[in-house]
Formats: sequence, C-alpha cells, structure tokens
Amino acid sequence: MTTHFTDLAQRAAADGQVTSQEVLALRRQGWGDGVIHRDEAEALFALNNALDTRDEEWCDFFVQAIGEFVLNGSEPRLQCDDNEAQWLIDQVDHDGVVESFVELETMVRIIERAENVSTKLKDYVLAQVEKEVLTGTGPTRNGGDLSATHISTAEARILRRVIFASGGYGPAAVSRFDAEMLFRLKDETIADENAPEWDDLFLDGVSNYLKGFALQNAQLEHGRAKELQSFIADNKANVGRFFGQMAKEAPNVANHFGKVFGKRKTGPSFAEQEASGEAVTDFEQEWLDKMIEADGEVDDLERRLIAQIIEEGE
Repeated sequence: MTTHFTDLAQRAAADGQVTSQEVLALRRQGWGDGVIHRDEAEALFALNNALDTRDEEWCDFFVQAIGEFVLNGSEPRLQCDDNEAQWLIDQVDHDGVVESFVELETMVRIIERAENVSTKLKDYVLAQVEKEVLTGTGPTRNGGDLSATHISTAEARILRRVIFASGGYGPAAVSRFDAEMLFRLKDETIADENAPEWDDLFLDGVSNYLKGFALQNAQLEHGRAKELQSFIADNKANVGRFFGQMAKEAPNVANHFGKVFGKRKTGPSFAEQEASGEAVTDFEQEWLDKMIEADGEVDDLERRLIAQIIEEGE
C-alpha cells in the first residue's frame, strides 16, 4: 500500500467523517494499479470503524472495495475460501460486534457474488442476524424499533439473500442448518408483528429444504478450481488443438472422448435427481415432525407450510 493511501485514510478518520472528495481520492489511489491489496483493505476497515456517520457514497465504495479484495485479490477469482472468510470475520468482529450496516452488507454482497463461498462466512452472517432479532440491537436496527424479537423488513431481506445465494450450500439450495434457523426465529417471534416478508421467507425456505435438491458437487472445491485454472493457463494451445481436432473428426467425437477420458459411469440424470429431490423422504418427514412438535403446538405458519408442501406434491 502506498504511503499516500495511508495518509488519505488517516486524515479521513481524524474527524470521524469522510467527504466526497476523500472517497474519490481513495478510489483513485486504491485502484491505481487495478487491485485492492490486503493492507489497503485493512486501512479501509480502520477508517470505517472511526466514522461517526456513513453516507451512501462511502458505503458503496467500501462494499465494492472490500468485495474486490476478497473475491478478486487472488486466484481463483470469485472464490472466498476459509482463510479469506476468517480474515473478513476478524476485521468485522474485532470487538465482538458488527459495527455498522455497511459491514453486514459487505459480507452479504460477497456471498451473493461468489461462485463459491466458505460456509464459515455464511453461517457467521446468519448468526449475526439471528442475534439481532433476539436482542433487538444491531446494524439493521439503526434508529428503528428495538422490540426484542420482531423480524424487521431489513432482516428478512438479508436472510433471504444469504440463504438463497448461489455461492453457498448450493445454487439457491437451502440447507438443514438454514431451515432450523428459520424455525428458531419463527418460534421466538410467533407472537410479534413481523415484517410481511418474513412469512414468505419461512415458507419458501423450509419448503425448499424439504422439496428441493442439491447436486453433490454443486460447488467446485477451491483447490480443484485452482488446479483447473492452472491447467488452462499452462496448456491453452494444446487444449485448443485437441478440441479443434475433435471438431474435424465429427461425428465420431463422442468415441474419441471415450477413448481419451475413459467410459463414464452412468448415473441418475439431472431430471431424475430433481424429481427425487421433490419427494419428502422419511428422514425429512421425521425432521419436520420434530420441528413442529418442539413447542407443543401447531401454529398458523406451520399449518400454511404443511398445506404448501401438500399442494406442491399434487
């Protein structure tokens, strides 16, 4: 990181506010070489922690810059592995709390943009939102109603964005961890006036877990992604000649692939896996019964959930 960038960040932090001119200067300096470096990203976190107010211009820059560092600061691009996730969590959670909404939004945007993201980061974000709902305090409650348990519109939307993000458990696939978190929030807030978005999120999320499906290898492991990128980079010309030769010898391409790569074992098709996922298994039925019976009663949301599952199965 250049000394100039450090000075810019420190001067902006001195009076607890950052001006439009300072944001522009940081943007120009930070992207001067086309890359946000780790020490620059850490300087931006230190500046954000020192601010008394954070306007839209600063928030947009912060989210963009930190996301660029985490997702594109190293190869493979658009990946957030365990080490990167832990660095981000350490920056946000240095004093045990998420200081601002912009930090929460930064993590959510990374989860949304990533082709593959560590479950560590996703679980951390969901845990923060759950804690906010149960305590009534946190970055989504800025100046709002501090009811101890009601779920706000902001929280419902963040939960949906994280749970259904393409970079998490699977593309738009809800995990058991997610579904159980939704049940916990539902049980804790059933008597409160939650945001209208909450009901649909609960129904969609739990139904997706029960009726949806996730491919076993939906997310490419980080190490494997690096191997494939290295292979392409080192053998680009050879790969191109290989596929070019295959095209010339069509329609026998399939036979050549069989000879080169070996006969592939056949398995259930995508459509067959999807159809299988639609069926509620005995294990899933037992899980649902346990979740519904946990508080000793069947509430309105649970009745609607059961009705929706039955309707989707017809």
